[in-house]
Amino acid sequence: MPKRVLTGTVVSDKGDKTVVVRVERRVKHPLYGKIIRLSKKYHAHDAANEFRAGEVVRIEECAPISKLKTWTVLDRIGVAKAQKADIADVEAVTPQAEPSAPAEEKAEKPAKKSTKKAKAEDVAEADA
Repeated sequence: MPKRVLTGTVVSDKGDKTVVVRVERRVKHPLYGKIIRLSKKYHAHDAANEFRAGEVVRIEECAPISKLKTWTVLDRIGVAKAQKADIADVEAVTPQAEPSAPAEEKAEKPAKKSTKKAKAEDVAEADA
């Protein structure tokens, strides 16, 4: 009997020699007829710890390796998307530009009062 081969995305590579792969499939809803995406996670054996989260890989069915692992990773199909890097000192990386003259003028103007009480006070000051 041939071994099943599935394609999915690595969602976790935290385990030693193990990756978790999410395989999505599209099916038609039996009642409403809308095409929906269903997904399932498989634990796959990664002997060299070479696959990272976000990569698209092919996995193949194999004899049970552990309680959850019955799949092995065959190869990488797509590379991982760029991860956001943690930067300790953001100001050192992106220098602040000097504010322009109109921005300084706007900062000097007092804030407008928008309540009815504030409007009444403004009218009283104008009358005095």
